[in-house]
Amino acid sequence: MPERKRKTPATVTILDVARHAGVSAMTASRVINGNTRVGAELRERVLASVQALGYRPNLAGRSLRTRGSARIGVLYSNPSAAYLNELMLGMLEQSSLSGTQVLVEKCAGLQSQRAAVQRLVEAGVDGVIVPPPLCDSPHTIGELDARGIPVVAVATATPLPQVASVRIDDYAGARAMTRHLLELGHSRIGFIEGDPRHTPAQLRRQAFLDTMAEAGIEVPAELLAEGMFTYRSGLAAARQLLALQPRPSAIFCSNDDMAAAAMAMAHGMGLRIPGELSIVGFDDTPMATTLWPELTTIRQPVTAMGKAAVSLVLERIRDRREGREHAPRHQVMKYTLVKRQSAAPPGAA
Repeated sequence: MPERKRKTPATVTILDVARHAGVSAMTASRVINGNTRVGAELRERVLASVQALGYRPNLAGRSLRTRGSARIGVLYSNPSAAYLNELMLGMLEQSSLSGTQVLVEKCAGLQSQRAAVQRLVEAGVDGVIVPPPLCDSPHTIGELDARGIPVVAVATATPLPQVASVRIDDYAGARAMTRHLLELGHSRIGFIEGDPRHTPAQLRRQAFLDTMAEAGIEVPAELLAEGMFTYRSGLAAARQLLALQPRPSAIFCSNDDMAAAAMAMAHGMGLRIPGELSIVGFDDTPMATTLWPELTTIRQPVTAMGKAAVSLVLERIRDRREGREHAPRHQVMKYTLVKRQSAAPPGAA
């Protein structure tokens, strides 16, 4: 058996340090960046792992080939912890390779968003990344743009003209999943929508309806249930769909959190999955493989999108510093239909 290639200090990443120390990548990043809000015991573990692995930041990337390093803000209000964790892993790994500091601010309503933007501005951020659903907030993005701060929107279907973006083709992904259910033989399919303020949720819904119409199947309004991308909203929506007579033979959920909730509701009613009900999701967060049965879903490369968002915002910062103005880039990444055990032909054993 060939000897496994050993990592050199130059190839050790912040994720390696986090795994070795048994902490999250965010905690490892805070310790390495000198954040004082980490407890002494965790700090010692991370620093011991740094020493054991020989980790060192990529100092060549720290300069960004510009004057000084960069400080990136992340402004979020995402209800899915699984999605956000995957995104942050990518952002932290890419930022560590370039010696970039990441500042994270959580917010909720409009007033909270204004306060979070102000804190990032006062902290001197050079650019800001906005994950969903704030990627579709013209107010927040407009406020950052008015202050001359470059913005990268993650997972928006319709990016504003002044921002760069990274996303997948949500419409094509939802069509692929709907076709998969139709090919399995399902025709009475329920659909749990996402947050209507988030543009990909609108595209996923429209793709489902368009694909069903192409198959000659009219979707009655009762098979469309409102959701907000949260587990709790998925429970309510699944309860509504499973109370119908006749019951749908399959449910397509707009994200994995709501699919997990639909599974829990179905199990609670004694329904066999996929024998009596197929359930599918969207995103392929780590949750998808912890469910029983494992979830058929659309894989959105969330970690890779986090890395790409950091690269895009650093590109925008570099251009601003060097006096260049280019049209913002929009990067579309590949999705994958992942077939697991939660979907089968109607009535399958």
